[in-house]
Amino acid sequence: MVKERTLGIIGLGKMGGNLALQANEKGIKVIGKEMKKNPRLSRQGIKIETDYEKFFKNLDRPRIIYLSLPAGKVIDKVIGELLPFLDKGDVLMDGGNSFYLDSIRREKELRKNGIYFLDCGTSGGIEGARNGACFMVGGQDDGIKKAAPYLKKLAVKDGYVHTGRPGSGHFSKLVHNGIEFGMLEAIGEGVELLKRSEFDYDMAALFKNWSNGSVIRSWLIELMEKGLREQDFSKVNTHIEDTGEVNWLAQYAINKEIPIPVITQSIMELFKSRSKPSDDYRAIALMRNGFGGHPIGRDSYIAKERKISRIEKM
Repeated sequence: MVKERTLGIIGLGKMGGNLALQANEKGIKVIGKEMKKNPRLSRQGIKIETDYEKFFKNLDRPRIIYLSLPAGKVIDKVIGELLPFLDKGDVLMDGGNSFYLDSIRREKELRKNGIYFLDCGTSGGIEGARNGACFMVGGQDDGIKKAAPYLKKLAVKDGYVHTGRPGSGHFSKLVHNGIEFGMLEAIGEGVELLKRSEFDYDMAALFKNWSNGSVIRSWLIELMEKGLREQDFSKVNTHIEDTGEVNWLAQYAINKEIPIPVITQSIMELFKSRSKPSDDYRAIALMRNGFGGHPIGRDSYIAKERKISRIEKM
């Protein structure tokens, strides 16, 4: 087992902040990097620096740094800012939803400097970040050996896997998100059928029932029940924003001539949600808000991110 040292986390938003709190509780010393101080996290024991020099002074060598940042040019910008401080043998993990070809390019560029870059697909939403996440990680074996002790401690049981060579972690997360979209759409269509039937169902009770022993029991079913109990379903905004990763998967499938009708149709349904209200889309919006804190209704920031989060072309 590699000796555990300090973990640096850059980006202390919904995911990064909760990972920092979980790490702190599990005995991992965390140094956070943000543009400005975060009093809430500081009060809970997270040391936060606002400039790179102080951030790096607090990190043991080799440095292990987890990026919890939006996909796209911001990742390249931050890597460029980090390079003057990084040394040979340091490990940089991208824990966001970056396009896998962008990750392959970044790994090649950093490898020239002797720096390990790991594409760390991260799942489990806000709850997972806080209590135990799911990590699927691509990268060179030597870098994996240095980062694995941290990731295994921050993962749920059996929630860590080294997926293989660089790019494989983010590609597997891309496929994961496509499956997620298909499951959300199927549940949403089920809600639509129940709502428009001739029966007066207690929807929350029915989803609670399905969470216990049924073939379709899952966290998404549980989140559907929770959303139905906590919000007025009829008033949920049906406009669903997303950051566009599953669109990349559909393009990949078309290029490879791999039929993925369920996942592709689930993307089309999200497009329709932006112009056509329905109970199907209300259900999906509730579940997405439940697992990832995704906004309900229009969000200009996410709509913009959908256009800029991928750099490399297929």
